[in-house]
Amino acid sequence: MAEYYLVSQLPSLDGISENTPMPITEERFLELCDRFLGEKTRNEMRKLTLVPPILPEKTGSKLIDAFNEGERNLRLALGKARAEKMKKSFDTGNAFFSVELTRAVSTAVESESPMEAEKLLFDYRLSFLETLRPMDTFSEDYVFYYGLKLKLILRIRRFETELGEAAYRNIYNSVLNGDRLEAM
Repeated sequence: MAEYYLVSQLPSLDGISENTPMPITEERFLELCDRFLGEKTRNEMRKLTLVPPILPEKTGSKLIDAFNEGERNLRLALGKARAEKMKKSFDTGNAFFSVELTRAVSTAVESESPMEAEKLLFDYRLSFLETLRPMDTFSEDYVFYYGLKLKLILRIRRFETELGEAAYRNIYNSVLNGDRLEAM
């Protein structure tokens, strides 16, 4: 029942464009979660991340576990594609990559623009998250879904094209030249 009161206060994240101000901050979202959710769910919300642990860990939420598995596979596929591009090997263990994942990663890795690659990966992540969207809008899993979607949107909005391009080129050149330079 508490999820109903929480979700009914959350603004929609569907259809917001790059130039539209965010309808909610992560801090405000967590404040609302603190007010309406039980301690166990609040703790899980505080641990919600876009960077899952390398080794799978059960969280108690099928949605979070599925997202973490998808993100792990995305990162492994990216590592493999980038290594192949540099003619190096990369161990993905026994990971299986879907056709959609392989296509998205391949397109992103071949992109000349790091920002374009990030946008392609953002679109893939958002599309993948949508496949996990719970049917019950007033459930605990929907709150986790909303939290992950909010984190994804906030992440892509933090990128600055010029600064990112310069850092990318610096890192890329240092790898090619064997230098040990730090990112700007």
